[in-house]
Parts: sequence; structure tokens; C-alpha cells
Amino acid sequence: MSKLTRRTVLAAAAAAAASPTLAPARVRAAAPVSGKQAPGFYRYKLGDYEITVVNDGVWNRKLEDSTVPGTPLTQVRQVLSEAFQPTETLTIPFNPVIINTGARLVAIDTSTGDRAFPTAGTYMANLAAAGIDAAKVDTIVISHFHPDHINGIWTKDDKLAFPNAEIMVPAPEWAFWMDEAKASNAPEGLKGNYANCKRVFASIADKVTRYEPGKEVAPGITSWAAYGHTPGHTGFTVSSGDKTLLMIIDATGNPFVFARHPEWEYASDVDRKMGVDTRKRLLDRAAADKMLIQAMHFPFPANGHIVRDGSGYRFIPTAWSHLL
Repeated sequence: MSKLTRRTVLAAAAAAAASPTLAPARVRAAAPVSGKQAPGFYRYKLGDYEITVVNDGVWNRKLEDSTVPGTPLTQVRQVLSEAFQPTETLTIPFNPVIINTGARLVAIDTSTGDRAFPTAGTYMANLAAAGIDAAKVDTIVISHFHPDHINGIWTKDDKLAFPNAEIMVPAPEWAFWMDEAKASNAPEGLKGNYANCKRVFASIADKVTRYEPGKEVAPGITSWAAYGHTPGHTGFTVSSGDKTLLMIIDATGNPFVFARHPEWEYASDVDRKMGVDTRKRLLDRAAADKMLIQAMHFPFPANGHIVRDGSGYRFIPTAWSHLL
């Protein structure tokens, strides 16, 4: 038997490379680019409740001087660059939530309905991929009346997307957006939203339940006022057992900008000063109490914690070990 040495191994490898009959055949098969991600949903436990975050895509909003009023665009871009984010656009993900209490299936907001942005509209497909039947959703709880929260009440062919669900909306939102006199005298920048609210709710107005923020809207789900982003913008506290979740919805938009600098105003807030006050209050509460938070427009799955960082805050995403 020949002795196996480094020299004999190298010699055998050289011989194999020189001989076409010994060399392995190379397979070159052109593979088309998929262009698709895996289904976007994320599921975790909160006490006895099961929370499913269902991604609906993203809006890459063009970053302009008016996007963050009163703050130089160069400063906004610098903050985004430091967070390794695009600096020509502001990334706005859409992450509505389904809460399974064991007795009820509750949808918090319904997202874009595939009507607003070409890079969004995956909610219903991802909902199905998560094994959730829209017909079995008992309750839809709306936080506010921006299109990326209410448009998904309807499908693109104008059928109710959740046909058996009670629809609950904040009473102050209804009073503001469904008032014909307010709509007629609205500033130009709000007229489109007034029209969209009428489109979504006019035909089902008698079936919509209006709730006052501060009330329990479903077992273990308590609403509270988070005004500023809109006049009736509402957040939620979800409690099960000894676990609590703070749903801040749109009180903080892109976290790399508005958590880092909560004092900066945001063009999408109807009352910008109030929006800043609400944002500071909620971020301070989340950080001080080390609360688990869920947001609409944070990076998917938009779930984690807030910590103080100098005069601002940082978002710390939940570890993937949180998955079921």
C-alpha cells in the first residue's frame, strides 16, 4: 500500500485536473432572478395571546425640505446616513397586526388595500400565508383614518375584505374626517384624505361602531388618546397575564429620524406640535418602563424596545428568539 503524503495528494489532484475524463463536469444553468421575498409575517406570544404582524410592503417617500419641516434637509440626511439608511427617500413600512385572544380574532388597522403605493399591497396574501382566514376576523379596530390604515377594509374589487367583522373607529376621528362642513373648508393638503374617508365609510356608516379612546375595545385591548398625527389618532395597550404590549401606531414614524430626534416635526402630522408632544411622551414611557412596543412604520416586524440615547431614543428590535 502506498503511503499517503502531501506530495501524493497534490500529484493526484494535478492528474485529475489534467484529465478531462476524471475532472468533474461543470453544470452552468441560468437561473432567472426571483424578484420576490418570502411571505412577510411574524408571530409571537404575549401571555396567552398570539400576535401576528403582517407586512403590507413599503412606501419609499421622496425626502424633501417639507418632509421634516423646520429641520435642514442636510441634517435629516446625516441622521439617515448614520443609521445606514437611504438618504434620498424616507422608508415607510406597513405592518398591521392581528391579535388572537383565544376567543376572538382582532385586526388592528387594515393597511393600504393595495390602492396606495406600487411597492405595497401584500397584506391579504401574507395574511393567508400566515394561515389566517379574513372571514374569521371578528373585529377590526381602526387607530386613525389615514389611507394606509383604512383602505384595506375593502378589496380592490370593492368587497368587504373582512366580511364578518365588526368595524370600530375612534369617535374623534369620525367627527373630524366625516364632517361635510369640515371637508368643504379643508386645506388643500387634507382634501384628498377627506374624500378617501368618504369613499371607505359612506356606504357602511350605519354598521361602524365609534369608540371613545380610553375604553377597552376588545378583551385585554385598551385604547388611549395619542392625538397629533391626526385629531383622533389612537394607540392601544394589549395585556395578557403578566405581559403588556404598547402599540404606538403612527405616533413615531421612521425611527431612525423621529425616535432619534423626537422634537423634529413630521409633515404627515395634522397637528405637528401636538404630534411632537405625544411622541416624546410615548417614547419616554416606553423607555422608562422598558415596555415591549409595536409600531406601524418601524422596520418589519416593527417590534422591540425603546432606550434613551442622549437627548433622543433608539429602537432596539426584538431578537428572533421571540418567535414561536
